[in-house]
Amino acid sequence: MSRAFVKEDEGSAWEPPSQTCRYQVIWPESAEVVFQADDLLTVLRWMSDARRPELELRDRSGVLLACV
Repeated sequence: MSRAFVKEDEGSAWEPPSQTCRYQVIWPESAEVVFQADDLLTVLRWMSDARRPELELRDRSGVLLACV
């Protein structure tokens, strides 16, 4: 593997930075992002199909928009 694709300090392959989507669905017990998208309707449809209790919908800056 070329050294151009290896981090000097860790010796692991380079990974592109993760893009933050406009909306995130979070499971509050673990603060884990379980779904994210830029389209609000897509997120709301996913939340209605998820059948998981206690999900939170937050925007990119972390503002709580809805709880299910």
